[in-house]
Amino acid sequence: MKAIKIYLCVFASLLILSCSDFLDREPDLLLTSDQIFGDMNMTESALANLYGRINWGQSITNNMDYIHLDEACISDGSPDTGKDFSNTLWRVYDYGLLRNINQFLKNVRESSLDNEYKMELEGQTRFIRAWLYFNMARCLGGMPLIGDEVFVYTSGMDIAPMQHPRSTEEAIYNYIISECDEIVRENMLSGEPAIHAAKANKWAALALKSRAAIYAASIAKYNNRMVSPVQTDNREVGIPADKANGFYTTALEAAEEIIKGGKYRLQDSNPDKGMNFYEAVSIKSNNVEVIWAVDYKYPGNAHQFTTANIPVSVREDKEASTVTPVLNLVEAFEYKNDRDGSIKTKDSNGEYIFYDKPQDAFKDKDARLYGTVIYPGSTFRGKVINYQTGRKYLKDGMWADEIGRPGSADQQTGEVITNENGPVATTDKYTNKSGFDIRKFMDETKSSGTIGRGSEIWFVRMRYAEVLLTAAEAAMELGQTAKALGYINQVRSRAGIQELTAITLDDIVRERYVEFAFENHRYWDLKRWRLADKLWDGEKTNPNAVHYVLFPFVINQPGHPAHGKWVFDKKECSATTYPRNFQLNNYYNFIDNNWINNNPKMVRNPFQ
Repeated sequence: MKAIKIYLCVFASLLILSCSDFLDREPDLLLTSDQIFGDMNMTESALANLYGRINWGQSITNNMDYIHLDEACISDGSPDTGKDFSNTLWRVYDYGLLRNINQFLKNVRESSLDNEYKMELEGQTRFIRAWLYFNMARCLGGMPLIGDEVFVYTSGMDIAPMQHPRSTEEAIYNYIISECDEIVRENMLSGEPAIHAAKANKWAALALKSRAAIYAASIAKYNNRMVSPVQTDNREVGIPADKANGFYTTALEAAEEIIKGGKYRLQDSNPDKGMNFYEAVSIKSNNVEVIWAVDYKYPGNAHQFTTANIPVSVREDKEASTVTPVLNLVEAFEYKNDRDGSIKTKDSNGEYIFYDKPQDAFKDKDARLYGTVIYPGSTFRGKVINYQTGRKYLKDGMWADEIGRPGSADQQTGEVITNENGPVATTDKYTNKSGFDIRKFMDETKSSGTIGRGSEIWFVRMRYAEVLLTAAEAAMELGQTAKALGYINQVRSRAGIQELTAITLDDIVRERYVEFAFENHRYWDLKRWRLADKLWDGEKTNPNAVHYVLFPFVINQPGHPAHGKWVFDKKECSATTYPRNFQLNNYYNFIDNNWINNNPKMVRNPFQ
């Protein structure tokens, strides 16, 4: 019997621990296919190994993933001196994994397992494969489609039949959609929500279908509206404009099938809308919104996102505030009755606006801000999180600054000069540089901010709010305005902000920015809409490209009516040296020369 070498790493085994009780395994076992597929625990472990290898893009296991865009800046030591986007950023090219997936699928089909269980395993495996192709497509465009083939090489054989050319970009998205269609049509996956959303189910397959279709549709529409569309001669990159409506229709139909299925809904059980949004994304228990997530479990499979990014004043270990949200993101959140989310710092005459408490500047903001960002005067772990850069006093009729080290106080009065949470414009490690900390995916559980324990908070890949916003976008693009408004307003109503009476792409762009901050959507959204090079054009005069921060000061001028009140300074972020600079060549990662050496049928992407 042929032996198959599989690596059952702890991460992979625990990834779906809540769905099956995996046995403890040695990390490197040489097993026959009979051994693997004759033992359900071994089979599940091998499947978990595949799940453990499909995490790409931004994630809570790599803090620096969040500083590239307009969501956060580095607050850990020296500034970010990156100027341009790398041509390999978040690039996915893993035909080794694809071969392993096809090997697993072949052995499942040839095994003596129960037919119903075999069907479930096939559905899981094909979903993983479709997810892999989707991640390759959105960064590289069309790539070789090899179906179920498992290539076996022997010395001296002709390798030309193994060298497949790249597909068109349209074809790879159609393949993903067709795989999801067959998974659903053949009832390969359960229609019930999975425990902790760790395994894909029918609804995850539909969500992937909907996402793939909306990506393809927007590329077909907006790429062709560029002065010079980004494409190759044979459409390995670039989808014809006349395909847009078909893909939009597919996206809408798939999203509406999930909506009508009734298995998921917006989490809206907590009357405190801010905490409700935090719980909708970050809490597993009784969650009715999350469709698919990367699960974590202590011991053995916890992560350190809370340890690294917890506010200084409540940290449990050495690290804190490693990456912190920028003002750009904060101001994208509207006020309840004002779509301009700008923090009011000065009046029309250029004079400071004085606040009794720093949190007053954020009063009546979109509740999702509270669930996403820790801002001055909000709470975390039951404690008020204060930020104070320094004090302001009058000097020659002008407001001057007094700034100390984080945690400094007036030696005479004991009053705080600079809070331990900052923010400050220094190069100190673990010192807040923006005036905000992350809340989304941060764990309020005791000891979850320690290296010894870590956090079990999951990382959400798909949730019902995305389904609604995909439906809204597709309906809007198809001219079904009333339907589009109905879907987007469900999301806005949950956030406690005013409903829209008209809808444009700009509304969709902004809604997805604030709803899915830190969830690995922003980069890909701006790419598919062909907006990234416009918003992040590398110009210091473009407020979308520059990182901004918000520094709170208390007024220290006894006898002045504003004494003891608060003001804010908006500043360019000292921790981000250059504006974000996304160029046309960044719409698709470069094809590596080694790939072409191994497969001469591969062609390069535009601008290479």
